Amino acid sequence: MAPKTGTSAHHHPVLSRRALNRATLDRQLLLRRSDALSAEGAVAHLLGLQAQNVKPPYFALWSRLAGFRPEALAELMEAREVVRIVTLRSTIHTHTADDALTLRPLVQAARDRELNTFRKGLVGVDLERLGGIVRTLVEERPHTMKDLREELLKVWPDADPLALSLAARCVVPLVQVTPRGVWGRSGPVALTSVEHWLGRSPGPVPAPDETVLRYLGAFGPASVKDMQTWSGLTRLGAAFERLRPGLAVFRDENGVELFDLPDAVRPDGDTPAPPRFLPEFDNLLLSHADRSRVVPPEYKGRSWTGNQAHCTLLVDGFLAGIWRIEERKGSPTLLTVQLFGTLGRAQRAAVAEEGARLLADMTSATSYDVRFGEFVNRNGKSSGTEKGSGAGKGSGTEMSSGAGKN
Repeated sequence: MAPKTGTSAHHHPVLSRRALNRATLDRQLLLRRSDALSAEGAVAHLLGLQAQNVKPPYFALWSRLAGFRPEALAELMEAREVVRIVTLRSTIHTHTADDALTLRPLVQAARDRELNTFRKGLVGVDLERLGGIVRTLVEERPHTMKDLREELLKVWPDADPLALSLAARCVVPLVQVTPRGVWGRSGPVALTSVEHWLGRSPGPVPAPDETVLRYLGAFGPASVKDMQTWSGLTRLGAAFERLRPGLAVFRDENGVELFDLPDAVRPDGDTPAPPRFLPEFDNLLLSHADRSRVVPPEYKGRSWTGNQAHCTLLVDGFLAGIWRIEERKGSPTLLTVQLFGTLGRAQRAAVAEEGARLLADMTSATSYDVRFGEFVNRNGKSSGTEKGSGAGKGSGTEMSSGAGKN
């Protein structure tokens, strides 16, 4: 069903915040789990998954794919069909091999721009030579960043060590080799070049047009600034203008021009959206200049504590709280859900049931509890749900010992 629309001064239909929310959730496979896409297909459709830590890509796919099990992504990692590499917004993403070879060249301009932010630490450093040294080292054997830094300091002892490390990853596309990133295994962050790891070279820097269309397919409807926020690139307006004749054009409630694929589904704003548990840094929350389509203004910044990003909970399609799992020796594994506001009884029950499924599928626990309350730090203090939030300590439903298994 088409969303309720109006007409702006520019005669483009207006999409409400809820309509934008439902359209984005649909593209993100979060209105209903896909039973058609494979793990690799989902990674490609979403143009990569945030992978600052090892587990987030696995949790991201669990919330999006019917019947997902961690082994599906782990096998792709070990087969080198997906890789962990710095791409969008200078952060580590899990990409398909094909996207690692195309998206990284596309966003290389942003990596070059990043170099300018620490030029003072690279006085006297020849970046072309640095790239040649780094490539030789990591293709002889994978190196940790510490190893690379020590080798580069031998050549440029007066350079800033951190600047050398950052320059290495900007100049050479480096991937993290397995077992790093494989579910249930551990290993250091060891790096080699993407070409060496995949056995093939990137093509020429592509025009952004195809990626614009793919971005709209995963995150649309969206503005030029939205895609620039997602990618870290600038000056994408020209690509949108080239594509404009073949795109649908809308405006949001603030009058911002939004583009979309003409045949894309845009569900009604009242379409039910089940609760979803998302990992920290999920791209749903990071890929638009205006995040209010998912993050209510009153909750802006609530999914972070200092520099720590929390795993997030969606209720009715919008950010509603944060969560974490604690595996406790000799006790049931505990999922604590810290709500930002008050939920009705039916909504709390739906969250608890989804949480129990999460624990059943994504942990090895034989018994577990789902609790609504505040996070408690190691010093015994609460991490600070605000008073009046409806998430008081010990205030919630508990489900244990396998409740909610599929």
